[in-house]
Amino acid sequence: MSQKIRDIMTSSPVTVPEQTSVHDAARRMRDADIGDVLVMDDGRMCGMITDRDLVVRALAEGLDPDWTPVGDICSTELISVGPDDDVGHAVDLMRHHALRRLPVMDDGRPVGVVSLGDLAMDRDPRSALADISSAEPNS
Repeated sequence: MSQKIRDIMTSSPVTVPEQTSVHDAARRMRDADIGDVLVMDDGRMCGMITDRDLVVRALAEGLDPDWTPVGDICSTELISVGPDDDVGHAVDLMRHHALRRLPVMDDGRPVGVVSLGDLAMDRDPRSALADISSAEPNS
């Protein structure tokens, strides 16, 4: 029997409204020790923003993190998986689209995120990526 996304995903994803400032989104990531938040518009997911997006799309462009909304810099063309999809399907999508994270959607609402680290810890727990993914957070 193939393994399902629900078995390895990080559940209860952190979400923010699209008008949330980049600064507030960064604090949410820091406080939750995560590298992404899902961006919501009127109850539906409209994007995803990662720690790398904060640097490349906001700070490096000179945007004011206190006034720039995440909706202006988030990725909006999202590829997602469902909780009952096979893990192999997520691997194929991540490989094909060069993605590090996939939102997990159930009935149109986000229920989790599956990351390269989740896959590494599941597929090869002795790999360097699994070690890094399971390490204590930086202070």
